Amino acid sequence: MENETQNKKLKILCLHGFRTSGAILRKLVERWPQPLLEKLDLVYMDAPYPAQGKSDVDGFYDPPFYEWFQSDEGFKEFYNFEECLEKIQEFMLSNGPFDGVLGFSQGALLTAAIPGMQREGVALSKVPKVKFVIMASGAKFGGSKFGIPKLASDAFSTPITTPSIHIIGETDFMKEESIKLVESFVDPLVIHHPKGHTIPRLDDKSLDMFCNFIAKIQDLP
Repeated sequence: MENETQNKKLKILCLHGFRTSGAILRKLVERWPQPLLEKLDLVYMDAPYPAQGKSDVDGFYDPPFYEWFQSDEGFKEFYNFEECLEKIQEFMLSNGPFDGVLGFSQGALLTAAIPGMQREGVALSKVPKVKFVIMASGAKFGGSKFGIPKLASDAFSTPITTPSIHIIGETDFMKEESIKLVESFVDPLVIHHPKGHTIPRLDDKSLDMFCNFIAKIQDLP
């Protein structure tokens, strides 16, 4: 029975960054070592809205590019946020059930709020509560950089007990926001890397940390 548990792949919904795509996130994540990828069933979703402006990755990756929701220039007012969560829930119902969620950048901003929104019963209430979250270049709604959408208003009102991995780049412009996000979680696992705003390759130490985390999740009921 124990071997069955450890051999069971964890199904993870992957949410890409702002004005990129699921295909682009797949290319970044699939650089991770095979011993880790073999433990995961990664499912990539495209955000519901076409990019409403130029993408920072245009010229490096092929379009189309998408965004999860929109905001004003100061990131204080958000638009299409509820609709975005409805689309994610529909996708999870059609393609799940999912064990966890992985998010990068704008996708990580969303991912970080999911456990709290599920706890409060305001979003993704038709799907099972996620067992864990993984955030690269993450941030929290209501932090110093971002306002807070109505649906996420209580997402961080109490510490998040959902197991979490936080991937933080040394030269990432989101580094300070990512560090503040860590403080909202109980017993977070933090993986540092020397790069900037990206999904990094994993060195041996990071790989060991990641695999140990996954093994613990696999043992959960």
